[in-house]
Amino acid sequence: MKVSREQAARNRAQVVDTASRLFRARGVEGVAIGEVMRECGLTHGGFYNQFESKDALAAEACAASLQKSVARWHDVVAAAPEEAAIAIAANYLSARNRDAPETGCALIALGPDAARRGGDLAKAFRQGFEGLTDILQQAGPDMNRQDALARMAQMVGAMVLARGVGDADLSDEILAATRKAMGVRD
Repeated sequence: MKVSREQAARNRAQVVDTASRLFRARGVEGVAIGEVMRECGLTHGGFYNQFESKDALAAEACAASLQKSVARWHDVVAAAPEEAAIAIAANYLSARNRDAPETGCALIALGPDAARRGGDLAKAFRQGFEGLTDILQQAGPDMNRQDALARMAQMVGAMVLARGVGDADLSDEILAATRKAMGVRD
């Protein structure tokens, strides 16, 4: 049964959104295409009508996730223009971001996949990273590119460690120390 263009577009968006969530939770290798399609209520065979490959889906899912992050960071900046860099850090270095990888930042979850797989996934990852870095650079009155890159590395690195240490107290300590170092007042 043929679906309308509008329905096909909705199906594609649902597949990208579902894949983005699953890839951030378990990595690209930890997710099967059939699982993504089943969760969307679609057939495995229908996948290849929409996407060239799993790598193409991973790249699109990464790009979509990071575009949402860019929009979210713009909202954070708009809500606190005088202390935008601090507000970004406070929002990013949160228990919410740490505890929900499936909805958290793709930079934290997909960095290793982008490095291993390369290609379009690495390109989408880099473009998203650059977009977020640009926002951060513009958020601080005296922040140059080097400062923004260092803050990005500090935030992403802190979140990777906070997720990975396997100890709730140490994880909280990592987030608190990084928040303090970035001027976040708790």
